[in-house]
Amino acid sequence: MATPAEEIRVGQRLVRVSNPDKPYFPERGLTKRDVVDYFLSVGDGILRALRNRPTMLERWPRGVFEGATIGTRQDNRGDAFYQKRVPAGAPDWVGTAHITFPSGRTADEVAPGELAVVAWAANLGTLRFHPWPVTKDDVERPDQLRIDLDPMPGVDFAQVVPVAHEVRAFLDELGLVGHPKTTGGRGLHVYLSIEPRWSFGDCRRAVLALGREMQRRRPDLVTTTWWRDQRDRPVFVDYNQMARDHTMTSAYSIRPTPAALVSAPLDWSELDDARPTDFDVTTMPARFAERGDPHAGLDDRRFSLEPLLELADRAGLAAPPER
Repeated sequence: MATPAEEIRVGQRLVRVSNPDKPYFPERGLTKRDVVDYFLSVGDGILRALRNRPTMLERWPRGVFEGATIGTRQDNRGDAFYQKRVPAGAPDWVGTAHITFPSGRTADEVAPGELAVVAWAANLGTLRFHPWPVTKDDVERPDQLRIDLDPMPGVDFAQVVPVAHEVRAFLDELGLVGHPKTTGGRGLHVYLSIEPRWSFGDCRRAVLALGREMQRRRPDLVTTTWWRDQRDRPVFVDYNQMARDHTMTSAYSIRPTPAALVSAPLDWSELDDARPTDFDVTTMPARFAERGDPHAGLDDRRFSLEPLLELADRAGLAAPPER
C-alpha cells in the first residue's frame, strides 16, 4: 500500500512528496524521499547549476531497477523518459523559458528560479537535470562553454584525468579559468563562464579548436574524430555538446544506475585522488556541508571567447556540422 503523501517546506513553498517511501534505488535502500532530501542537502549547488536555465528533466518515476530502460525518440516505450516541456499541472511558481528547437518547434521548458522547483521535479522522478548553457533572458547566446571529455568504452577515469590537466594548463595560458566536475560515470566536464556575446556555432568552433590543441599536445590520449568507429585514442573531446539543443548533465544530478552516483564538482587539487565512486547520494551531503560548492566561483568572472576563436581562425576551422 502506498504511503501517505507528505508536504515539506522549501523556502516559501510547500512541496508535495507523493509516496515518499517508494524505492528509487532499491540496491542502496534509497527512497523517493531520500532523493528529495539529497537535492535539498546540496540546494545551493544544484540551484547554482540550474538557475534560470531552460532545463530538460530526465524522469525515472518508477525508480532505478534491473532492466529499467529510458524511452527515446525512436522508441518511446520505457520506464523513464526525457521531458523538454514543462509538465501539465505545474505550480504557477515553476519558472519557464521559451525556446525554439533546431526543427523550428517551440516549447516552454522548466527554468528553475528557486530550490522548491528542484524538489517539485524530484517528486516527479527527476534524477538528472539537463540545463542549456544559456539563461531564459537570452536563449540564443551561451554564457557557459562546456568541455566534455568523453572516454571510449573500456577507458577508465584515470586516463581522462591527464587530459583534464592539459585542458587546465592550456586555459591558463589563454588567461581563462575552467571548473571541473565528474559526470557520475567515467568522464569529466570542464565548465568556463563566458560573456554571452557569441552564438552556439562560435562556441562549438571554440571547443573544437581546444580539442584539436589537446590532440596535438596529447596525441596518445585525445581524439576529435567524430565517427566512433574511427577513433583510435581513449578520450574524445565532444565539441558537439555545444550544439544548440544539446545539453549536459548538471552538477549534483544523480546517475540512474544502482550505485546512485552523482555528478560532483571538484577543485583542481582534488582531481588526481578523486574517483567517481567517491560521490553518491549518501556521501555528497556531508561533503557539501563541510566543503561547500567547488563551483561557487564559476560565475564570478566571465571570459572572452576571442582567444579560442583566434586559434580556430589560425587553424582554418569552420563551425562543424551539427550531429
